[in-house]
Amino acid sequence: MHLVYPAVLSALLFCTGLYGVLARRNAILVLMSVELMLNAVNLNLVAFDVWLSRAASETLHSGQALTLFTIAIAAAEIGIGLAIVLAVHRNRGTSDIDRLRDTAEGREGDTPAAEKAEATA
Repeated sequence: MHLVYPAVLSALLFCTGLYGVLARRNAILVLMSVELMLNAVNLNLVAFDVWLSRAASETLHSGQALTLFTIAIAAAEIGIGLAIVLAVHRNRGTSDIDRLRDTAEGREGDTPAAEKAEATA
C-alpha cells in the first residue's frame, strides 16, 4: 500500500476533528473531535513507521511506540475531560461552551449584597 492513502485519510480525519473543535458548541462533541484528531495523528504515526521500516535495515518501531503513548494520553484526557464536563453540567445545567464562564464571574443580574449596598449608598 502506498503512503499516500493513509496520509490523505489522516489529513481528512484531522480536518474533520479541527472543524468539530472550532464549530461545535457542546463540550462533549468538542472532546469527541479532539479524540478524532488524536486518532488521525496515530494513523499517521503508524503509516510512517511502516513506510520507514521498509527503507531502514533496523526497525525500531518508534511510531508504534509513540502511538501507544498517544492512546494512553488520549484515554486519560477523555476520562478527566468527561469528568470535568459532567461536573460543570451538574453545577451550571448546560454543557454549551458559549454559556460557560469563569467561576470567578457571576451570572448576569447577580451581584453580591456588598456591591448592592455600595451602589445604593
